Amino acid sequence: MSEAPQAPVKRKRKIVLDERLQAYKGVWVVIEQARGQVHPVSLELLGEGRKLADSLGTELSGVVLCAPGADGPALCREAFEHGADLCYLMQSEVLKAYRNVPFTQGLSELVNVYQPEILLLGATTQGRDLAGSVATALATGLTADCTGLAIDLENRSLLSTRPTFGGSLLCTIVTLSCRPQMATVRPRVMAMPARTPGRSGRVVAHPLALKEDDVITKVLAFIADDTRDKPQLPYADIIVAGGRGLGSRENFRLVWDLARVLGAEVGGSRPVVQAGWLDLDRQVGQSGKTVRPKLYIAAGISGAIQHRVGMEGADCIVAINNDPGAPIFGFAHLGVVADCVRFLPVLTDAFRQKLAQMKRAG
Repeated sequence: MSEAPQAPVKRKRKIVLDERLQAYKGVWVVIEQARGQVHPVSLELLGEGRKLADSLGTELSGVVLCAPGADGPALCREAFEHGADLCYLMQSEVLKAYRNVPFTQGLSELVNVYQPEILLLGATTQGRDLAGSVATALATGLTADCTGLAIDLENRSLLSTRPTFGGSLLCTIVTLSCRPQMATVRPRVMAMPARTPGRSGRVVAHPLALKEDDVITKVLAFIADDTRDKPQLPYADIIVAGGRGLGSRENFRLVWDLARVLGAEVGGSRPVVQAGWLDLDRQVGQSGKTVRPKLYIAAGISGAIQHRVGMEGADCIVAINNDPGAPIFGFAHLGVVADCVRFLPVLTDAFRQKLAQMKRAG
């Protein structure tokens, strides 16, 4: 009896970069700052960039664009203490406040001169605006709102993973025919690296050949964005989140009750926001906020991928759901199969009594 023919083995095709692209080396992180304060997402990206640079056997660099009086060296020191080997420092009066034209020209010029293979920015309002403009100016690829970054060592390519199809799937995007490979990552998606006080590195100063008269957009005044009374989910230590499993807007008050006892922020899934039970700025997930709390209590949330990518970085996830087959039980640290409407009041009362006992004890 003759053997059945074997299916051909599919082998991964190695991509050989042309000589021009091979000249690009190094991982860069744009250090976003306002009035001398570094945005936390830039430090988080330095932690992830350190892993990428180590995989490639190359240097990790921070990029600081600021005004001459904005203490650029101090910003560079902060980058060094969070993992950078060197910093490219561009200082100019036209970089005093963020405007698209001078920042795009400055960053594009740095890339063209020093040729990094990977360029990372935070997916903030400023980062998204700058990344799109720089990618267009450099005629390179850009993957936005990534939830994972890795290196394909065979092709020396950045593997940028992000949700797609409304958050129902994850896709990995590779830029093979141009450099640098660009990606943006939202705050709190990556872990904050440990700080190493006193760590230092090299500073490469580069001038910006642009005058104020060359920039059409002018900054007339600065009005602070007062967010003290708005939810701060990305940096909350404890979050109690509710989903459609709670059944109604009236039942959602049980989430607020537990959050008040714990001193927690309140979040929710997209369906409850769409139903009008919760404001949009409290939505957790791909189309909402990304969070990394120490404790995340999910009540009546099924755990669809759209929500998961926004909260799976929590240190401890407690899931409460009456469906034992809910996807959230597949990645939660602790699962409780129960009716949320009946269980939450009991849990809230138990926490209230425990906290009162601790207070009496001193």
